[in-house]
Amino acid sequence: MSGFPFRKTFDVFDFTFQPSIDKAQIDELCTMRFVENRENVVFLGTPGVGKTHLAVALGILAAQNRYSTYYINCSSLIEQLNKAHFENRLADRLKHFAKYRVLIIDEIGYLPMDINGANMFFQLIAKRYEKNSTILTSNKTFSQWNEVFSDLTIASAILDRILHHCTVVSIKGESYRLKERKEFIKSKDKAVNTLFDSDKN
Repeated sequence: MSGFPFRKTFDVFDFTFQPSIDKAQIDELCTMRFVENRENVVFLGTPGVGKTHLAVALGILAAQNRYSTYYINCSSLIEQLNKAHFENRLADRLKHFAKYRVLIIDEIGYLPMDINGANMFFQLIAKRYEKNSTILTSNKTFSQWNEVFSDLTIASAILDRILHHCTVVSIKGESYRLKERKEFIKSKDKAVNTLFDSDKN
């Protein structure tokens, strides 16, 4: 019901691979005080550093603590809001997304957003402001959000509401996917070399 794309928890997150993450900051988020205080969380970083993993892990923890939680990819969110807008039921759809105690909006900035999409996104953030908690992930720095939302004024208004009560987790490190790929190639090469050596013997 929460729409999680996978089940990943903090237990399987390799914090040693991403030393830029402040573990104490994550531990504080795990207390769920941010939900009680109606605060937001933003995970920033380049693709593959673990933003979605951390956001989902936090969402699963919130659901386990009986907070209504919902995950959605940003492009899917805009798609749904656009559809509702054309069907003249945007108000109902905004109300639906505004009701969750914890809403995870993943991958802001991966796909461009037109002015209409940016306006609807702003309406949702404004509806949730100081009422419920929103967890967001983005591969763009805050200074690039005016490009994401096609308009400096809208981007400023969105950031103003998100960051007013917010924990920002900025991740600077290598991609997990690249790490796994390198390890896979390394183990494959090792297996080939072992086979080659045994053939020689």
